[in-house]
Amino acid sequence: MIKGYISITKPGIIIGNLISVAAGYFLAAKSEAADVALLAYTLAGVAMVIASGCVVNNIFDRDIDLRMDRTRGRLLAQGEINVDHAFVYAIALLLGGTALLYRMANPLSTVVVLLGYVFYVFFYTMWYKRTSVYGTLVGSVSGAVPPLVGYLAVTNYISLEAVLLFALFCLWQMPHSYAIAMFRMQDYKAAGIPVLPVVSGIEKARKHMMAYVVAFNLVALALFLLGECGYEYLVIAAAVCFMWTKVTFKPVTEDNYVAWSKTVFKVSLLVVMGISSVLGLELIPLTI
Repeated sequence: MIKGYISITKPGIIIGNLISVAAGYFLAAKSEAADVALLAYTLAGVAMVIASGCVVNNIFDRDIDLRMDRTRGRLLAQGEINVDHAFVYAIALLLGGTALLYRMANPLSTVVVLLGYVFYVFFYTMWYKRTSVYGTLVGSVSGAVPPLVGYLAVTNYISLEAVLLFALFCLWQMPHSYAIAMFRMQDYKAAGIPVLPVVSGIEKARKHMMAYVVAFNLVALALFLLGECGYEYLVIAAAVCFMWTKVTFKPVTEDNYVAWSKTVFKVSLLVVMGISSVLGLELIPLTI
């Protein structure tokens, strides 16, 4: 049963988001005093809040999950975990995570993580995901909050660099999410979720993805020019951005869109891992 309660927090999503939290923390730590304990507390607090949001998502999406091959085996969809117990679990995670951030980081990071929670749970999960093609865009806002929280946990103020970091991860979410929607298109159709590839077709979705990748590249460059990133960041960012652009701009047909979208998805993971890692490698020595 413990494994079941862990599974409904979607550990894979939590780990992916914690990488971006670390990226924001590493970027801020180049210009502000920071320590390992603060990083650990921030990661733990954000992880609990994200876990809470994922549990609520699992509760609310039980009907959708039953219609999708990938998700129909989820424990809440199958009724193997009591919904009321799961809801109490989600509330406990939310309260624990926000309390940890408030006490060990600062109130600003706590407010921002709660705004991200509201966007994910209420605007995305309960509203736009089911009703609008713009659900992906709304979801991208909540997906870009974790790196911003990592940054704010160190600085306790919003700077131009913080805004660029938020924009970078917001833009990254879009082609990443559209790629998933493409190679899982049948699932989205079966569940009636109005993602762009389903509503407007592969070619239009591809054009949007290309535009978002170009915008991502520009913000990644601006982060070097206007922020605290060094030349190591520039080299790695240029390399992964080139790879992502090259893959995304390849011709797509009805015959190869699944393979193409899977490649775009895989490279998007390399992009976020590369940028997050180099920010950590550039980090000044931590004060323990």
